[in-house]
Formats: sequence, C-alpha cells, structure tokens
Amino acid sequence: MNLSSVDVANLRSNFSSAVTNNVIVTALCISINYINGTLIHTFRKHQIFNSNPRYILFIHLVINDMIQLLLSTLLHIISYALYTISVPLCLILLIFTISATLNTPLNLAGMAIECYIAVCMPLRHGQICTVKKTYILIGLIWATSAFSILPDLFILLATEPLQFFHSTVFCTRDLVFRSEYSLKKRNASHIICLILVWLTLLHTYFRILFAAKGAAVDIKKARNTILLHGFQVLLCMLTYVRPLFEQSLINLMPKQSLAIRFACYVIVEILPRFVSPIVYGLRDQVFRRYVRRYLLFTVSRPKNPET
Repeated sequence: MNLSSVDVANLRSNFSSAVTNNVIVTALCISINYINGTLIHTFRKHQIFNSNPRYILFIHLVINDMIQLLLSTLLHIISYALYTISVPLCLILLIFTISATLNTPLNLAGMAIECYIAVCMPLRHGQICTVKKTYILIGLIWATSAFSILPDLFILLATEPLQFFHSTVFCTRDLVFRSEYSLKKRNASHIICLILVWLTLLHTYFRILFAAKGAAVDIKKARNTILLHGFQVLLCMLTYVRPLFEQSLINLMPKQSLAIRFACYVIVEILPRFVSPIVYGLRDQVFRRYVRRYLLFTVSRPKNPET
C-alpha cells in the first residue's frame, strides 16, 4: 500500500519527535544518576556518613530515586521503540517502578521523624536512631510498598485469562492492572499513605517549632528541612494527579497529545529527581564539602583525617 506525501511527512515528524524525546529523556537520566552516583560514592567512602542514620536515610532516598528513574526511563523508551512488550516482563518492571514510587513519601516521613527526635529528644537520639534500626526501617518501607502492589498482582492472576500472560501489552499500570478492584484499591492506598505522611510531617513540624521555641534554640534549619520534605511529598502527589491533568490538557488540545504526554512525563517523573541531590547533597555543609571532590572529578584525599 502506497503512502501519500502527507502520511510520509507525519511519519518523519513522529520519528523525529520520538528520537528527540528519547535523547532528552536519556540525557536527563544519565545526568541525574551521575550526580546520584557521586553522592552514593561519597557516602560509601566516608565513615562519617555511613554510620549516621540521617545520611543512611538520605542515601536510601537517592538509591530509590535512581531505581525509579532508570525503570521509568526504560519504560518510556520501550513505549517508543517496541510499543508493546510481554506481560511477564512488563509486570516485573511495573512492580519495581511502583514500589520505588511508593517508597519516596514513606522515606521522607522517616527522615522527618529522625529530624524531630534529633531536635526534641537529643539525649535519646543515639538510643532511638541507631544504624541497625535505620536499616530495619528501610526494610519496612520496602515491605510496605511490596504489600501495597502485591494485591494488584493477585487480582490480576484471578481475573485475567491465561492467554493474557502470553500476550504483549503497552506497559502502563492502567492497562495492565485494569480491574475495577485494582483501581479502587490503588486510590484507597494512595489516599491512606499520603494522609499518614502529611500527618507525620505536620506533627513533626509543629513539635519541632514549639519545642525549640520553648528551649530558646535556633530551629531554622530543622524547620526548613521539614518544609522541604513537604515540598517533595507535593512532587510525589503529581504522580497521582498526572492522569487526570494530562487527559484534561489532551481534551483541550488533541493535536498536541504527544507533546503533552512527553511534557507531563518529564515534569512528573524526571524533574522531581533533581530535588534530592540538590536540596540535601548540596544543602548539607558536611556532605557538600566531601561530595564536590568527586563531583568535580577531584579525587584528592581530605587533609584532615576523619573520625
């Protein structure tokens, strides 16, 4: 069948747009993960960080962002290059991507609690916030995320015919976990998770504010830290409102649907990953002093020995 000149022009335009979009996404992914990799390298090299619960939670957030960004970028490229993939492979990618996405607000809540204990209960901080307990908390975060997504998998196994698992599919959550039960469960779990996280942030923020005022100490840094956690949770919430916002824009500008989907993907999935390394890795004076050696390709050893 012959293609008209209009069809050929559209195909070239779509191909050019696809290549450009994937180059942009890949470049952003590599850039962000280079910074994140530098933070992880700094964490591993210096005892002052890997024995501190605050930095352990921070670096877990960074690793989680790397996993989420790598998998979401892979799914984005697959959607352009292959369009559909086998259902089992799609399920594996989605389970880890969704788990990493759910980990972020939970990890931020844990960091807020650690900050609250450090400010409001400094004498007990060393007993409560130990390295062992921090790693247990990280394990509980992953377990909570897994228990949140596993019911969707069980619902899928119970409601879909066997042929579905031997087929190929456009790999998105809504197209794979398409049961009405999964949709209701997902909405309920998101609401419960976000309510608990917001209550934690608000409680720790006001307790830090009032406790520190009563003790006549400077609370600016602790207060700003909790506010930054709240800002990151707001960014997490973009993931939940993205489908509705995206569809509304497409309804208004149907001819720009591809551009709208790409812009929403970059804003919701990629740009928030800049926040953790920039806000925490560069805001913290101690971490910044060490990380800039590696970030700027300077590998000289510190002059003063660490303790």
